[in-house]
This record gives sequence, structure tokens and C-alpha cells, in this order.
Amino acid sequence: MEQNFKRTKLACYTAYFTMSTIFSLPPLLFVTFRQMYGISYTLLGSLVLINFFTQLGVDLFFTLFSKHFNVHKIVKVMPLITSAGLLVYAIVPTFFPAHAYAGLVLGTVIFSLAAGLSEVLLSPVIAAIPSDTPQRDMSLLHSLYAFGVFTVAMVTAVCLKLFGTQNWMYLTVFFALWPIAAAVLFMISPMPDIGASVAEGRSVQGTKKRTIGLLICLACIFFGGAAENNMSTWISGYMEKALGIDKTLGDIFGMATFAILLGITRITYARYGKNIFAMLLCGMLGAVVCYLVVSFSSNTALSFMACILTGVCTSMLWPGTLIMMEENVPGAGVGAFALMAAGGDFGASVAPQLMGIVVDHVSASDLALKIGATANLTVEQVGMKAGMLVSTIFPVAGAIAVMMAIRHFKPERK
Repeated sequence: MEQNFKRTKLACYTAYFTMSTIFSLPPLLFVTFRQMYGISYTLLGSLVLINFFTQLGVDLFFTLFSKHFNVHKIVKVMPLITSAGLLVYAIVPTFFPAHAYAGLVLGTVIFSLAAGLSEVLLSPVIAAIPSDTPQRDMSLLHSLYAFGVFTVAMVTAVCLKLFGTQNWMYLTVFFALWPIAAAVLFMISPMPDIGASVAEGRSVQGTKKRTIGLLICLACIFFGGAAENNMSTWISGYMEKALGIDKTLGDIFGMATFAILLGITRITYARYGKNIFAMLLCGMLGAVVCYLVVSFSSNTALSFMACILTGVCTSMLWPGTLIMMEENVPGAGVGAFALMAAGGDFGASVAPQLMGIVVDHVSASDLALKIGATANLTVEQVGMKAGMLVSTIFPVAGAIAVMMAIRHFKPERK
């Protein structure tokens, strides 16, 4: 039976791999958009907010009304929606440069719909496929996102260096072709029966203790998603503008390394890890240290290392929360997992937007001029460091949430 679904697995893996373009490509182009179209950091951060809020809406809507949709057809069409969004993202600003931001928003909304559907549907499809190693299959699915980010960062860095940032739209069209491979694979592959699993996506109810446990998990994934995605979103711009590192080198050794460490850590834990509570707490505290070093260190090499090591610290905060919930909350069905996806998406949208606002406001303040003159920094560098400092609040709050989880789930762990 497992043999019959090999192409289906490959289709899911390909779709999840190509979905990484949605999250990693826009941040890599933030500085380009600011230079070519004069878009502020606040508006650029809003693109991330729009991305994740669209996914959040899809998560909640599809969970509540899943029985009204043909899941198999949606899964097959989903990669084509990704391609359509990326094409709009590339074409509209080119043909209507005066309304470039509107085109970026429209493209973001379209491909974010596909990302939301991917979060809700790909994991249940993998889970429904008969397998002797279901945990390894699921771990591989989520690890491929990180390796996708690595690939996008490397390809983007090389292409922009060779052909110039002014040709960013051709690169986007190239990435828009990737999801078509997943669509073709889905079209020629059998689909497992996931009707029963999706039907579990009804409202999650239970005892008061169980409800509190779900809320604590929701807090953990909110702060974890915020800590991870804030750095992954801004690491390219931070290295170029705050650390003065060449964009190509920053993307290759910065964002790409961040992503590869993210994936390697997830695979390593899937094979050798045992204590998810310790992993989550160490991850949150490690992220606090990394953010503080990035905020205050004047040493370029040290700040660079702190940026990429955030990938190790935050790697398990999202999937680790799902593991914690599955192990300690009884009867956690698709509805609970969709709720966690919504919480993670919300955190991943709030944090980058908050940093963009902080960078713009601090950079325009008299205080930035004074600090910059004292520390020999530009106002933009001061703003970037201030944004990272404010973002430290997310892993700090996340560490508190994990300690609450340890206390709450102690009887279950025994």
C-alpha cells in the first residue's frame, strides 16, 4: 500500500519545499523594493503581516468549513495558486511601477492563500498515507521548508549578483515555475482517504485542564513563531544595512546558513531528541541571548554569528510545540493542529511588522542621531538594532510560557 503512494509523498514534499519561496523571497528583496520604489520599512513589514494574516484566515475558515470542500481537488490546485501569486508579484510592479506596493500586496494575498492551505492540508495527507515510519515522514516534510529557504537564498544571491537587483522580477517568475512540478505530481498521484482526519477539525472541546493546556501551547507557538520568523524575515536587510555586509555574502552566509541550521537541527532532534520541554526552554533562552547580542554588540562577526545561531535556537519552537501538544493534550485532532497553525501564523506576522515600525520610528528620531554620533552608527543602523532589541520580548515571553507548560503538564509527563 505504501508503494502506491510514493508519488503522493513526493508531491507533498515538493509542494512544501516550493512553499518556502513565499516566505523567504520577499525579505530578500526588501532593500531592493525600498531602493527602487521608495517603500518604507513599515510597509515592507506589512507585507509579512498580510502574508501571515491571510494564512491565519485560511487556517480558521478551512477548519470550520472543511466539510464543504473537496480536499483532494484543493490539494491538487494549491501549487498553481502559489505560482499565480508569484507571477502577480513580479508582473504588476513592472507594468505599474507607480502602484508597485499595491501589486506586491495583491501577489502576497494570492500566494498566502496557497500557503495557508498547505499548512492545513499537507500534514494530514502525509499522516493519512500508510507508512512504517510516520514520524520520519512528518519530520522530513517540515524539514524541507528550511532546506527550501536555503535554496531560495542561494539562488537569489547568485542571480541578483550576476544580473543586478533591477532584474528581480525575472527571478520571481523563475520561482513561480517551481510549484507547477508539485501540481503535476498531484495530478498523476493517488490521494489517501483523509476525509476522516479533516472531519476531526471541528471545535476543540474538553475539560478545563485540557483547555488551559491548549492555550499554553497556543502561547508557546505564538512566541516561538514570532522569534523565528522575525529573524528570518529581517536577517538579510539587517546584515546589509546594520552590519554593512555585502548583500550577496549576507544572503549566502546569513539567511541561507540560518535556514540550513534550522533544517539540520530539526532532523537531528527527530532522530535523537527525547525531552521536548528542555528543547523548547533552551531554544527560547538561546534566542533571547542571540537577540541581545545582535542588539548591543558592536562586533560585526559576533553579531553575524548571533543572527545565524538564532536558526538553531528557534528551529524546534514551532514543530516542538506541536510535539508537546500531541504528547500531553489528549485527543488533539486536526482542529487543534489548525488552531496551533493560526497561533504560529499570528506570531510570525506580528513580530516582523513590529520591527519594521520600530526601525522607521527610531531612525527618524533625534535620539537615533545622538546615539549614532556617540557609537559611530548611522540612524538606520540604530533603528535596526532597536528593532532587534524590542523583538527580544517574544522569546522572553516564550520562555515564561514554556515554564508554565512544564508546570501544567507535569502530571502527564510523570
